[in-house]
Amino acid sequence: MTKTSLAPRADGLAPLAPRFDVLLCDIWGVLHNGVRAYAAASDALVRFRAGGGRVVLVSNAPRPNAEVVRQLATLGVPDGAYDAIVTSGDVTMDLMAERAGQSLHHIGPARDTPMFGDGLARVALEGADYVVCTGLLDDETETPEDYRAAIAVMRARGLTMICANPDLVVERGHRLIYCAGAIADAYARAGGAVIYAGKPHAPIYHKALAVAAALRGGTVAPERVLALGDAIRTDVTGARGVGIPVAFIAAGIHAAELLGGDGELAPDMVEDFLGSASAQPDFIMRNLRW
Repeated sequence: MTKTSLAPRADGLAPLAPRFDVLLCDIWGVLHNGVRAYAAASDALVRFRAGGGRVVLVSNAPRPNAEVVRQLATLGVPDGAYDAIVTSGDVTMDLMAERAGQSLHHIGPARDTPMFGDGLARVALEGADYVVCTGLLDDETETPEDYRAAIAVMRARGLTMICANPDLVVERGHRLIYCAGAIADAYARAGGAVIYAGKPHAPIYHKALAVAAALRGGTVAPERVLALGDAIRTDVTGARGVGIPVAFIAAGIHAAELLGGDGELAPDMVEDFLGSASAQPDFIMRNLRW
């Protein structure tokens, strides 16, 4: 490994693997870009598991983990690359279960409705007891600005919002599209109460670590767990918050700020970016590979 002035650069997972028993791996931006899977990333996880390690994919996808399993298969991520998946949708479902008997208003696309099942009453905003935001209704054309009127109604009624995906943006092919976190943050800035179900907040990590412990048949020491992700705000900050090491994947949503014209890590750009980052990773990789 070579070293930047701030975080050691790892040329792949192989040099790090002996130090860790468990990987908590982000999905979007690390294993795929929403359009195609990254074969080298899947291969690295398969190799880590072959060496006895466990892999729990941890995603801010606002859907139950079974839906993500199907999506990964469609994109070409082999099921041999991971042991389990924990999503912010799973955490959101736990939070909704705590509010049994209350009615909710859903902000988000129809593809996210599987988490609601048949027993949850979804109503118009004016009659809701709380709000669940999974994203923009049409993330191809809308921006958070389109939700200004809804935010005003929620604020006037004092509604709590559960944000099922704290990401602000995510890659879709070569574009960045807005996520639920962008609406939730706008609501929070307006004075609204928001509960964030996913990264960087602790509940999703606690759930993922419990799953990892069950897979290993016992507790896992924090220093033997490595988080992998491409977002400073969610992945790096979240891992730091629960006291586990984290490897930052550069060729994700921050690629334009970290990669030079040749597509490789640019040391000066990395130093500038990490020098002003809100949280520091333990390692930096261009992309996940063995």
